[in-house]
Amino acid sequence: MARNDGIDRTSARNNKLTAEDVRKAQAHNEREKDTYSNQDIVPERSFMNIHFKAPTDDYTAMFDQMESDGIISTRGLKAGASKFGEMVLDVNSAYFYNHGGYEYAKQFYADAYKAAAKILGGEEYILSAVMHADERNRAMSDALGEDVFHYHLHVVYIPVVEKEIRWSKRCKDESLRGTVKEVIHQVSMSKKWESKPVLDENGKILRTKKGKTVLRPSYSVLQDDFFEYMKAAGYTDVERGERGSSEEHLTVTQFKVTKEQERLSSLTEQTQKKEQEVTKLGKKIEKIKKQKVDVAAVEKIQPRSIPLSNKVVLDKSEYDHLATAAKKYAVQEKKETKLQKALDVANKAIAELKKQVASLSAELSKYKSIKGKLKANELELENKKLRNKISRYEDVIDRKNLWHLFDRERSRPCIREH
Repeated sequence: MARNDGIDRTSARNNKLTAEDVRKAQAHNEREKDTYSNQDIVPERSFMNIHFKAPTDDYTAMFDQMESDGIISTRGLKAGASKFGEMVLDVNSAYFYNHGGYEYAKQFYADAYKAAAKILGGEEYILSAVMHADERNRAMSDALGEDVFHYHLHVVYIPVVEKEIRWSKRCKDESLRGTVKEVIHQVSMSKKWESKPVLDENGKILRTKKGKTVLRPSYSVLQDDFFEYMKAAGYTDVERGERGSSEEHLTVTQFKVTKEQERLSSLTEQTQKKEQEVTKLGKKIEKIKKQKVDVAAVEKIQPRSIPLSNKVVLDKSEYDHLATAAKKYAVQEKKETKLQKALDVANKAIAELKKQVASLSAELSKYKSIKGKLKANELELENKKLRNKISRYEDVIDRKNLWHLFDRERSRPCIREH
C-alpha cells in the first residue's frame, strides 16, 4: 500500500515473462523501437542509459546458447512455463532529484546491480541489466517547472536453482542408490521464488496452532533482500518499502508540498522582518517630528535696518541662534524625507510578500486536494483488483461446477462492471 509521508523507499518488482513478453521487454529495455507509446520517454536522452551488463544477442538466443552449453538445464520444465524473469529496481524520483540526479543514480544502480546478481545467484544468469535515464517523471516535472527523470533499473534474467539428481533404486550398484549423481542448474521460476519459512527471535520456524509452517511470500523476501543489500552498501537514507500504483505521484505531491511549505515559511519570516522594519522607521519619523525648531525664539529676533541700505543687522547671538535653527530644520527635513522613502519601500515589499503568501497558501490547498484525489484513485484501483480476483474465483467455481458447496440456492452471480 502506498504511503504519502515523503519518505524515500526502495522498490523491487519481479515479473514472469513468457516468450512473447520477453520480446516486448527486449524492445523496451534496449530501446529498439523507432517510436514509443509512452510519451514520457525522451529518445534524445537514450544515450545516457547505462548497461551494467549488455546482452550479447537477443534474449531468447542467449537462453538457447546457455542451454546448449550446459550452463542451464530445462529438465523437468513444463511446456508453457516461464523461462525468463525481470526485476525492476528503483526508488522514487524525488530521492535522486535531492541527491543530484544522474551521477548519483549511476552509482546507486551500479550497487543495485551487484545486489541483483547476489539475489539471482550470479551474473551468469543475467541477460541484461540497464538503467533507464530517459523516462521523464511528468508529475514531478510539472510540479517543479523543470524536467525531472525517473531513474530505474531493468534486470532480465533466467530463474535458476541448483537441483541434485540422485541415483535411483534401480541402479545396479547398491552403494550408489540415493546418492547424488549430478547437480544441475535447473530453470524454474516457481522454485526460484518459493516462499520461505518465518523464523522467531531464536531462529526457529514459526508454526500455526495446527502445526503448519508460517511462510513469508517470495515478493516480501525480495523486498527485504534488496533493501538490506542497499543498506549494507551505504544507502542508509532509504527505507524498505512496497510501492502501490500511485505512490510515485503521492511522493511527488508530498515533495512539492514540503518545498512549498518551506517557501511559505520563508516568505512569512520575511514579511515579519519587514513589518518590524516598518515599525522602527515609523518610530524614527515620529521622533524627528517631535524635535521641533523653536519657532517662538526665531520670531522674537528683530533685525535692524541699516540707513541707506537694503541690508539688516543682527546681534551675533541672534544670528547664531537663527543659523542653528535653519540647519536643524534642514537636517530634520532631509532625515524625514529619507525615512519616509524607506517606509514607502518597506510597505510596498510587505504588500508584495503578503500577496505571495496568499498565492502560495492557495497553491498548497490545491495540492492537498490532489493528495486526496490520488488516495481515492488508489482505493478504486485496489477495489478493481479485488473485483478481478473475485471474478477469477467465480470462473473457477463455475468451471468446476462447485456452486453447490457454497449455497444450494445460489446461482452464478452477474459479473460486475470493471
